Amino acid sequence: GELKEGAPPGGGGGAMAIGLASASFRDNCDIKWNPENAAFSDDGHGLTMSLKSNSSGCLLQTKKQFIYGSVSTLIKLVPGNSAGTVTTYYTSSVGDDHDEIDFEFLGNETGQPYTLHTNVFADGVGKKEMQFVPWFDPTADFHAYTISWTPCMIVWYVDDVPIRVFRNYRDKGIAYPIKRPMFGYSSIWSAEDWATQGGRVKADWNKAPFVAGYRDMVLDVCPCDGADSCVYGCDGAFSHGGRQQNCAGLTDQQRAKMQEVQKTHRIY
Repeated sequence: GELKEGAPPGGGGGAMAIGLASASFRDNCDIKWNPENAAFSDDGHGLTMSLKSNSSGCLLQTKKQFIYGSVSTLIKLVPGNSAGTVTTYYTSSVGDDHDEIDFEFLGNETGQPYTLHTNVFADGVGKKEMQFVPWFDPTADFHAYTISWTPCMIVWYVDDVPIRVFRNYRDKGIAYPIKRPMFGYSSIWSAEDWATQGGRVKADWNKAPFVAGYRDMVLDVCPCDGADSCVYGCDGAFSHGGRQQNCAGLTDQQRAKMQEVQKTHRIY
C-alpha cells in the first residue's frame, strides 16, 4: 500500500503518524501459527484463515509494533454453524503485564446470532468486557472493524459506528495502555469449552473447515520499536496539533449512534 499521513476516524492529519492505505496483508504481516491454514489473495490485500480441527486454526501478526493510531480491516465471519469457533481482530503488547485491545467474534449455531465481544487489558488486567449482538449478518458480507487508540481514549467502531469508548482515567487509578507498543493480530481458533452458550454447544467438525475472510487492512499508526523516545514522539503526535480533537471525544452524532447501539444491541 502507499504511505500516507492519516488519522483515526474523526481525527486530523499528524506528521508523526505515518500509516498505510489499504495495506497488503502479505507485505505487512507474518503468519505466526499454522501458515498452511492461511491463503492470501493474488494482490495480498485479501486473506482467508481456516480452522480445520480443534487443535489447528491460524494467527496473523503485523511485522511492526506501534503506539497509538487506528487499525481497521474488513471481515466476513464463518457462515452457517460456527459454534465453538472464535474469530479475532486485536492489538496486544508482548511480555508480562501486557496491554491488549480486543474484537472477538464468538460463533453460534445456525440461525443464532454471533456474539461481538470487546475487551481491553491494561498492565495485564482485563475484566473490562462488553458484548453485543450485531445488527446485521456478519457472515453475509464484509464489514469494517476498527480499533482507534489514542492517549485519551480507545474507541471500537463497526462500519464507522462507534460501539464503545474506554477513556484514560489513569489519574483515577484505572489502568490504561500508554507505554507498551503493540502488534496487530487476527486469528481463528477453537474455543468450544466456552465460546458458544457457555460451552454447551460444541463445534461440529463435520462442517470443517471453518473459514473467515479478511480484506483491505488499514494501518494508520505511529510505528514504534519500544524505545522511550518513540513513545513520547507518538504521544506528541496524537496529543498536539491536528490530533488534539481526538481527545475531545465523539461528535454528538457519533455519541447518539453509540448510545442507540448500546441500548438495543448490548448484551452486557
